Amino acid sequence: MEPVQNILPIKIEDELRTSFLDYSMSVIVSRALPDARDGLKPVHRRILYAMYQLRNFYNRPHLKSARIVGDVLGRFHPHGDTAVYEALVRLAQDFSMRYQLIDGQGNFGSVDGDSAAAMRYTESRLKKIAGLMLADIDKDTVDFTANYDGKELEPVVLPAKLPQLLINGASGIAVGMATNIPPHNIKEIAYALLALIENPKITIERIMDYVKGPDFPTAGLIYGVTGIRQAYLTGHGSVVMRARTKVEDTKNGRERIVVTEIPYQVNKSRLIEKIAELVQDKKIEGVSDIRDESNKDGMRIAIDLKKGENADIILNNLYKLTPMQSSFGVNVVALVDGSPRVLNIKQLLEVFYSHRREVLIRRTAHELLKAEERGHILEGLKIAVESIDEVVAIIRKSRDPQLAGQELKARFGLTDIQVKAILEMRLSRLTGLERDKIIAEYQEVMAIIANLKDILEKPERITQLIIDEVQLLIEEFGDERRTEIIMSAADEFTMESLVADDEVAVTVSLTGYVKRTPLTQIRAQRRGGKGKSGMLTREEDAVNSVFITSNHQSLLCFTNSGRVFEIKVYQLPDLPLRSRGKHFASLCKLGEGEKIVSVLPVKEFSEGHFICSVTAKGIIKKTDLMAYSSIKTSGIIALKLDDDDTLVSCAITTGKNEILLATRAGRAIRFNEDEIRPTGRASRGVTGIRLDDTHEEETTEEPPVVVADEVETDEEPGKVLLKPGEDRVVGMQILTDNSTILSVCENGYGKRTPLEEYRTQGRGGKGIYTIRVTTRNGPVVGILQAGDTEDLMVMTSSGKITRFNIQEIGVIGRLTQGVRLMHVEAGEKVISLCKVQTVEGEEI
Repeated sequence: MEPVQNILPIKIEDELRTSFLDYSMSVIVSRALPDARDGLKPVHRRILYAMYQLRNFYNRPHLKSARIVGDVLGRFHPHGDTAVYEALVRLAQDFSMRYQLIDGQGNFGSVDGDSAAAMRYTESRLKKIAGLMLADIDKDTVDFTANYDGKELEPVVLPAKLPQLLINGASGIAVGMATNIPPHNIKEIAYALLALIENPKITIERIMDYVKGPDFPTAGLIYGVTGIRQAYLTGHGSVVMRARTKVEDTKNGRERIVVTEIPYQVNKSRLIEKIAELVQDKKIEGVSDIRDESNKDGMRIAIDLKKGENADIILNNLYKLTPMQSSFGVNVVALVDGSPRVLNIKQLLEVFYSHRREVLIRRTAHELLKAEERGHILEGLKIAVESIDEVVAIIRKSRDPQLAGQELKARFGLTDIQVKAILEMRLSRLTGLERDKIIAEYQEVMAIIANLKDILEKPERITQLIIDEVQLLIEEFGDERRTEIIMSAADEFTMESLVADDEVAVTVSLTGYVKRTPLTQIRAQRRGGKGKSGMLTREEDAVNSVFITSNHQSLLCFTNSGRVFEIKVYQLPDLPLRSRGKHFASLCKLGEGEKIVSVLPVKEFSEGHFICSVTAKGIIKKTDLMAYSSIKTSGIIALKLDDDDTLVSCAITTGKNEILLATRAGRAIRFNEDEIRPTGRASRGVTGIRLDDTHEEETTEEPPVVVADEVETDEEPGKVLLKPGEDRVVGMQILTDNSTILSVCENGYGKRTPLEEYRTQGRGGKGIYTIRVTTRNGPVVGILQAGDTEDLMVMTSSGKITRFNIQEIGVIGRLTQGVRLMHVEAGEKVISLCKVQTVEGEEI
């Protein structure tokens, strides 16, 4: 046996790489991705061309689908018949295609996921709009290539008067890439194309004035334009689709949710099954019955609710847990010059426009060639009829047609083609009337030739032809948008409607753990009690502060370093009273050593409101609330701080309020807010109250705080605890009425003082006494403006909370130490206080 010759060693990794790349490109180009020019994959293009060759037009009888599939398989597409038939079926489905290209007769499937009948039972023909895809294909407008066996030719691309890729979209998965292009309204795309033709430098934002967004065949709603804009700008984006629903009142006084339109590509029967499963598993409660009442008049899914159930809450649960709200992931990948490219909407329009220009130029050149050929013949016939007697004499005396032709060529200077036409001309054309027709036709063809040459010489005439085509497209096939776009971001789906808008206590620990707890879990107690544990803490942790708000409000969370975050209350963990909570670091991007010091509930951001901020060093600043209306997830700067300063408190004001600041040493100052000029977020602010260790130019008539001497009170003497430099601001109150000022100290003592005892001063002074700070009381923890109808919650470093009515606290003068509010154990101290609205009927 002779050895095999010419064996070349090849590394297996090189062979695999080459073979896989060849396979990948074959799948990408020949199967999975559409051509950006006609918007079709090869299988769809072959189906339409096969039907065109079968003359299976919209105005002719339907043909068996099996006949069409057989032609496609045998001549152009050597793959499975099932794949070809499924592609044909999709082109005929009104719930898959925004503008169907095939008119199907028989069962072509349903939105419930039912399969089409077998191809032997269904019939098909091209729809009228599909004729635009194939118009002028026989006029050398596109290139043809050999089919799989080299016996026939098939078009590389269709002429496509229709912007198919945009109006019907496309989807496909190749090797290493995929495409998913949504359908659009033909009028919107046509108007955008006209705008592009008029102004080739048009921006995508301007194009979006014409193309509002995808227009799905199943209608429904699109929520928000952010995803649409991103998709149009970059070729990638996510469009949120939602079912169209309405709420009906039934005869028995209950509510019924009716679904009339569902998102694109959602299976209706599976949607109903999913809802039923969730109801059965009690993940959606309050539903008593689900029925599919759809008929030939339209879709109708009825969801009956139990008595007393809120339709809005159940509806939003359905949006959250079922495909009634879905996302369409836009991924615009198409073939341009045979290579896959990611395209934005302007590039898609440009590719189509460029394709139409090429098609029209080629069509015009083809028609010019045909016209010139006809004109050449007519020119010979014209010569013949003008000298008919001489032509007849030459023919009669010639022995055979060859000699006659030679004589005519020699006599009149004719070409072989012209001579052949003269010799084949019938005698009937020699009549006077027929001679006039030949001359008239010659003149007409010459005019056509001149016009076609003019078109080829003037690019603006090609442009006008495309404009005329687009305008006819609008007139004949333009329809109204089906899918409604909700433009307002405020209308977008959120979790708010799934959570009752109840009042809650937001608790923050010293190490940054946070939770929300319904106020009903915190029962009122008598003044002087030991309190109730409000949070489980470790030895190194303790409750830092509590904020009373409601679930639906936004929280502006200000940190000690001067940054601010925005959180919705319902985003906080809903946990029992004794649980520790969740660390703020998992909700906000806090820096090292950074903690939340003030949380402001905001229902809406509006003009005429301000944020007042005060620091430990007594610096106060006022900034318009609107400056905080757009906060990044990483937070924004709330105010500029000195290196040794920290933010203490923030509050929302109207610009006309009075402000009361209090310090740890027991001093307070009251001044008008209009003394603070509004500044930007990043500004420092001005002096609000002067502390012992500050040395500013401004002065006050009030004497400095005595921090070394003993002071006598109406109860017992004590020693002042603070030394110079230890004082700092502990609280700020925005005064709203003429009630009392509550001051609370670390050792559990406090008192109320009439507001009129705090005279209004100029901003920047040292203030006046609000409470005596002694060894018995301890330094001031905070102040509150308090009425008689509110409860006070006092928290200690060990996590205990005492709640009692503020009316139980006596009203006494400023220069007193107050009374015991709660019992504080050794090593324990009060660290926070807040007001709670009295709950009617609550146990005491």
